[in-house]
Amino acid sequence: MSEQSNLNEFLSELKSYAEGDGPGGAHEAPQVEQAPIGHVAEIAGSSSAILIDAARLHELADEEDPALRLSGQVGSQVKMSVGKNWLIANVRTMRAGESGKVIANVDFLGEGNRESDGRLSGFKRGVTRFPIPGAEVYPVTTRDLRSVFAADSRPHIEIGTVYPTDDIRGALYVDPMLGKHFAVLGSTGTGKSTSVSLILHRICDASPEGHIVMIDPHGEYSAAFKNHGEIFNVDNLQLPYWLMNFEEHCEVLLTSEDSERQRDEDILAKCLLEARSRNKMADQFGKVTVDSPIPYLLTDLNQILVNEMGKLDRAGDATPYKRIKNKLDELRADPRFTFMFSGMMVSDTMGKFIAKMFRLPANGRPISIVDVSGVPSEVTSTVVSVLARMVFDYAIWSRTETLRPILLVCEEAHRYVPKETDVGKGQAVRRILERIAKEGRKYGVSLGLITQRPSDLAEGVLSQCGTILSMRLNNERDQDMVRAAMPEGARGFLDAIPALRNREVIVCGEGVNIPIRVSFDNLEAEKRPASSDPSFAEMWRDVGDEEGIISRVVKRWRGHGK
Repeated sequence: MSEQSNLNEFLSELKSYAEGDGPGGAHEAPQVEQAPIGHVAEIAGSSSAILIDAARLHELADEEDPALRLSGQVGSQVKMSVGKNWLIANVRTMRAGESGKVIANVDFLGEGNRESDGRLSGFKRGVTRFPIPGAEVYPVTTRDLRSVFAADSRPHIEIGTVYPTDDIRGALYVDPMLGKHFAVLGSTGTGKSTSVSLILHRICDASPEGHIVMIDPHGEYSAAFKNHGEIFNVDNLQLPYWLMNFEEHCEVLLTSEDSERQRDEDILAKCLLEARSRNKMADQFGKVTVDSPIPYLLTDLNQILVNEMGKLDRAGDATPYKRIKNKLDELRADPRFTFMFSGMMVSDTMGKFIAKMFRLPANGRPISIVDVSGVPSEVTSTVVSVLARMVFDYAIWSRTETLRPILLVCEEAHRYVPKETDVGKGQAVRRILERIAKEGRKYGVSLGLITQRPSDLAEGVLSQCGTILSMRLNNERDQDMVRAAMPEGARGFLDAIPALRNREVIVCGEGVNIPIRVSFDNLEAEKRPASSDPSFAEMWRDVGDEEGIISRVVKRWRGHGK
């Protein structure tokens, strides 16, 4: 073989390696070992202090590698050599020290193997051995972070790019995230709805035969999932009134308070039990209770109330019966409640309702969007309560069958699970969502909470969420609430919450290996929710057809959307 051919072969191999075809793939060329940027000053468990040379930080600012450029700054990572391991830590705070030094508090994230060429591999959360004071601190590279943040073989979805890199993908592990619940938090205008849509779309793409029920209080998500799920609203929801349990019946039918309410509850319990027992199929169900989801006629309940009134000796004793009867008549006559109190709902449609609502089978459309924006405010909490309880009860009573896990996603969760100080009407929905948060994972029910006001959310519920995705929060009380719910090792990330850009998120907990900051991917226009902010400057320039607009709006208004 000639010298020229040997030279050409060598150049070809060199070019192939540079383009990423050699061992390690793209961006894996031999890496120049960086000089230390400081040393360990204090060790205090998960949180410690290091001294950084400010001059070295200025030198790193000119590096091409984005991870190197930011290494050593707040929210970034540094590494320390401990034996045969690299220890990765997150920089939480920085302050000026003496003689050009910077004092930084760091939180240890985990450790990985230190290879012979200095590479980091096999990263795992947690620390088995801490460095000693004086140990050198090094900047991290994108290659290091790829080993730290790269997803393993477990089922996962990719949602964006990990900060501060350009190409490392941020992943959520599906089973740990759903198995122990999750919460998405963020102030209005941070891109929360679009980000939630992206997460759910990725889950649906990964599991097209899944089972997801989403409560949508503003009608935003119908546009995002019109081609990937079933949309339910007051026009097609057809939620039978007899699916309500006794507590939900009380919330809808009783208007009294204090001591009068207890008497009204006793009356309603007696009459409701008799109405359910009149069903011809009641005998085959065994023992019938006021909570049994057995169809009954509203006319039967009305007649039983009238009969009970006829047995009274004094006219004044009939007042509670009249209150319940008047409320029942009002619901039957009001067209706004047709989706729930129609006379056509007496047939036993429970099986069909469950199959349709829980996507059993999904047929490639695994999500049900329940738009409750058109539901009268008096019964919104009750409707959500019935749906949430149906999810939980189905999971309990299907334990002997093949498991079909269900994800219940609740937008504006602070409406339904408020703090104790905000307790009022709507206790049924609060109780069932709290129960799902505490016990749901035992039965294959996952809860996804979405809220812009975590400080208004019951603390016990948020603390049950194993994975928390926090976007920018402007309110200090909200920030404190998230800080209390997140693990201690994530404190360095939490301090960045007020400074996050739109569609950036801090993810902590079971769904990720370690806390990460991620910039969400862009979502296709047809998959976005109808939640974009209007442009006042642009739309206030439009004129024309005002009379036609008003006429059509008034017609829909009076016809309740029809």
